[in-house]
Amino acid sequence: ITALLSGILLMYLILVLQFNSFLDPLAILVSLPLSLLGVMLGLLIAGSTINIMSMIGVILLMGIVAKNAILLIDFAKELQARGMPAREALIEAGGIRLRPILMTTFALVAGMVPIAIGSGEGALFRRPLGAAVIGGVITSTILTLIVVPTVYEVFDDFRVALAKRFRPDGAMAHSHDVSGDGAGVLPTTGDGGIEALPA
Repeated sequence: ITALLSGILLMYLILVLQFNSFLDPLAILVSLPLSLLGVMLGLLIAGSTINIMSMIGVILLMGIVAKNAILLIDFAKELQARGMPAREALIEAGGIRLRPILMTTFALVAGMVPIAIGSGEGALFRRPLGAAVIGGVITSTILTLIVVPTVYEVFDDFRVALAKRFRPDGAMAHSHDVSGDGAGVLPTTGDGGIEALPA
């Protein structure tokens, strides 16, 4: 448990540095608990129990599952930087990043199948690792494409609302006229003083 929590904390700190935000990494880390449902289902189908090998599989999943969410959110933020609204950016990112996410998922599942169904000496000891990883990857991939964009959009709306609330009023922030027509600007004398306004 300590190793798992330490890994999640280090992952969050790295994502904070990468995205320059404290909220965006939280949207990515939401995908981590989604894999636990698949872990339990995978172990149930394989007839395995929670042991040291399945826990190693859970720790391994933390990095694998976050990768899919990072691919999605990073591209969505890039589209937002180009001026695209958050929802449209998430939809566009989901369509473009879907193929690489599915390719990496299928490749990982294919690599873990021999471990999950392997036979021979030590096969029963290694089987929970494969079952946990396969179940966690499949369920997290499906749920990540739905849950992570939704959470990111909620956080983005919250960030925009917070910025509007604490942003200073433009009329109070500037003491001079910015309209360009000179209205509202006090006339000054040659020595920098302010001329008396006509009655």
